[in-house]
Amino acid sequence: MMPWLMVTLGLVILLLAGDALVKGAVNLSLRIGIPALIVSLTVVAFGTSAPELLISVNAVLVGKPALGLGNVVGSNTANILLVLGIPALIAVMHTSRCNCTRSYLQMLGASILFIALAFRGVFDWIAGLVLLGGLALMLGDAFHRSLIHRREVAAARLLDDEEEVEGADPDMPWWQIVVFLVLGLIGLPLGADILVDHASILAVRYGVSEAVIGLTLVAVGTSLPELATTVMAALRQQADVALGNVIGSNMFNLLAIIGVTALVGPVPVNAEFLEFDLWVMLAASLALIPFVFLGRDIGRLWGIVLTASYAGYVWTVLT
Repeated sequence: MMPWLMVTLGLVILLLAGDALVKGAVNLSLRIGIPALIVSLTVVAFGTSAPELLISVNAVLVGKPALGLGNVVGSNTANILLVLGIPALIAVMHTSRCNCTRSYLQMLGASILFIALAFRGVFDWIAGLVLLGGLALMLGDAFHRSLIHRREVAAARLLDDEEEVEGADPDMPWWQIVVFLVLGLIGLPLGADILVDHASILAVRYGVSEAVIGLTLVAVGTSLPELATTVMAALRQQADVALGNVIGSNMFNLLAIIGVTALVGPVPVNAEFLEFDLWVMLAASLALIPFVFLGRDIGRLWGIVLTASYAGYVWTVLT
């Protein structure tokens, strides 16, 4: 029972520390004059991916890289099948109104690049640099498109320089910003260390590999922030936020997290990833085609299909 409690504790610490880091970093950046647009594209995006990053880096440092790789691959699969499936059971997501074709194609490109590099047998420093190069191109394109959109909006009307950014509070005092940053910087490595150690104990106890624990338990746990965000977006009829959240998170998982982790140490790719899990991840990504290109909404029937598909995947992995 204790390993389960400690894994839960590790996840809770990670989620709270990640939230604290985002709030602290966002408000620090805005206070020192970094534009809200840049903060949204960099600080918030990296901050919300911090739990996955710390888990993967920590797993490599303690000699359990399969858990870190499983976390990333499993999180991407869960983000599509579970994070989009469960909210669709609550409310129809009108994805037909979304214009995210370009971002979706970039996610597919990142997925194919990731799989191609995986067939080298290891994510080493070379693969890490390639992935981070892809991340730089993606961020550059997003920044360029945001500037164009900003100019178009400004041409139509006066645009308030201060955009709404997740975690931003114009009245937050300096001491509170420092507290959030300290809590985040201390809590993330602490939570990652607790989770990795006790997830490994569970793997040994139940006779499954660390990769399986990463693909299931750890992946679902680190996808909880995305799930919470998507549920709220669905309830508010903000399908663009829901779909954009999933697409953006998946790109950062593939390009940033494994990119950075591979620079810390080599991440070997086990045979089961090459034979099954990577292809499930790609198939889940392709499942978004009806919603991105064909103008379909994600209704309750689709929610059932996506959620059931994820349950079937987990069952297959565990058995």
